[in-house]
Amino acid sequence: MARSVRNISYFCIVKRFKRHLTIAILAIFMFLAHSNNAYANDVNATAEADSIEISLLTCGPRPNVYSLYGHTAIRYRNITRGEDLAVNYGMFSFGKPFFVLRFVFGLTDYEMGIEYFDDFVSHYAPTGCGIRQQKLNLTAHEKAVIAAAIDENYRPENRVYRYNYFYDNCTTRARDMIVGHIDGMVEYEGQVDASLSFRKLIHRYNTTHRWARFGNDLLLGVKADSETNRSEQQFLPENLCHDFSDAQIVSNDGTRRKLIDSESWVIERTRGVGADSFPLSPMACMALIALTVVVLTCVERVLKSNFWVLDVVIMSLTGLCGLILLAMVFSQHPTVKLNLQILLLNPVNLIALVPVVKNLRNGRVHVWLKLWTVCIILFVVGGLLQTYAEGMLVLALSLLIRNISKIFIYPLAELI
Repeated sequence: MARSVRNISYFCIVKRFKRHLTIAILAIFMFLAHSNNAYANDVNATAEADSIEISLLTCGPRPNVYSLYGHTAIRYRNITRGEDLAVNYGMFSFGKPFFVLRFVFGLTDYEMGIEYFDDFVSHYAPTGCGIRQQKLNLTAHEKAVIAAAIDENYRPENRVYRYNYFYDNCTTRARDMIVGHIDGMVEYEGQVDASLSFRKLIHRYNTTHRWARFGNDLLLGVKADSETNRSEQQFLPENLCHDFSDAQIVSNDGTRRKLIDSESWVIERTRGVGADSFPLSPMACMALIALTVVVLTCVERVLKSNFWVLDVVIMSLTGLCGLILLAMVFSQHPTVKLNLQILLLNPVNLIALVPVVKNLRNGRVHVWLKLWTVCIILFVVGGLLQTYAEGMLVLALSLLIRNISKIFIYPLAELI
């Protein structure tokens, strides 16, 4: 009996041991299989990351006013999957309601778009502006992070942004997408010329488009003449391209590597931006207007006449232009809010037009004419702080001559 009990006990122990051994062996096999799968997945992920190329695309200037300064995009190429895409932060539509007004007031919404790279190239190829490609020297992890960030940014609720030409545009968006998702920081070589203002920077691109320059300078205020740093100067595509060329990535562990792996032309640049088709420059037009005002003022004095119609035209035109500058005070663009040209192109002229002309016809000078003359003198002095639109100083001097002529010819006026 005791022997039978011992045999049964021994049998149970052996059976229990075999069961635990079987479980242990199965667990080991499962662990090895999972490790092999994880390793295979890591290998596949690394292989796919190695087949991914991310590049900065810089398009040269084109003749249109909105493209005089070039364009920037990101190229995402996955060789394994056969994907070749262009990520573009400069999508907008002229067809949207009140587009021009919204643009002037800084209320324009631009959109991130993704298109096939070949379609992107075919759009720029006929223009001859050229497309420069800079392939980025990124790790597999950095490529994955940037790809994920692009996907997140392309979600419908994220892809639209409030455009600002100097501070938040297609170039700064592409730069931030790259630089903001690198393991470390980007160091740029050399120094920048801090004396360059936003106005001077864009003047480099609109030299042959003087009417575009005139429009820009008319709307830009004092802040556009402030000094800029490297980050601010990178709003221009070619500036960012130049800075990326010699930049280095300083990784979190202190190691260094070049930001750009290689550079090449996708399309060679074959033409420039051309020039204005209008034969007269802004300076020539302002000079003709100024000459007309001075000559008519001299004739008026010689004939002892009163060309009050000329004053109506002058005050009406300057007042209407002044309304535009006054509207800029409410713009979201920070560089247009304070504009000293409003002293010359004064919106108050529209309000004071009737009483001023009424006084002139009666041989008297209204007080506003004197105040406007003081404003014009302040405008001339303000040229030390702000760069004015081409020819505005010439126009100001002619109006100053006419107003002073009126003030000294007619007796002093009383407020009306």
